[in-house]
Amino acid sequence: MFRGKKYQDSVKLFERSNQYESLEALDLVTKTAKAKFDETVELHVKLGVDSRHADQQVRGAIVLPNGTGKTARVLVFAKDAKVDEAQAAGADYVGGMELVEKITKENWFDFDVVIATPDMMGVVGRLGKVLGPKGLMPSPKSGTVTADVAKAVTESKAGKVEYRLDKTNIIHCPIGKVSFGPEKLKENMDALMDAIIKAKPAAAKGQYVRSCVVASTMGPGIRVAVKP
Repeated sequence: MFRGKKYQDSVKLFERSNQYESLEALDLVTKTAKAKFDETVELHVKLGVDSRHADQQVRGAIVLPNGTGKTARVLVFAKDAKVDEAQAAGADYVGGMELVEKITKENWFDFDVVIATPDMMGVVGRLGKVLGPKGLMPSPKSGTVTADVAKAVTESKAGKVEYRLDKTNIIHCPIGKVSFGPEKLKENMDALMDAIIKAKPAAAKGQYVRSCVVASTMGPGIRVAVKP
């Protein structure tokens, strides 16, 4: 795979095979980020579980202490008084069936988070095939199916992130922007790792956290030392 000169220069700043303490790894991430925009920093955690089994799923959500550096565009499916609550909390779009049709007919996806009240899930269920693959389907586990829409909207705007396993048993999650600096990124990373460890399934056997890598949008992956 061809890599550009900036990437090649970044790789020279560290040893690919080394595992670094989290603060040092994040310091290297900020130094290897060479793009002209403020790159997002992502944490990639490989877990010793099997996502094919329902009792080994790892999924949840957390509000990062320093936010994500991005203000999420929030869509809420609600009716009656909950519409006003969602709008007052700062939701970008609020509605019902008309939004379902806009998504299905216009292929409209100008939003980052979808929240729904429980009584709207019958309507939202029709979007499972389009929202599911994008990781946007509301879920009680991630706090996006709730009667307290105001709290859900506020948390999403404040930097709430959802974490979940992919098919290869890896969690990929943003922990902020390069401009945050290593210390704030570490605070976010520590909060996310604590949440992932607390979500360890009872059925998980052996070493739970197998590997950790941090990387900026355009930068190389840097391995983080994992505590056994």
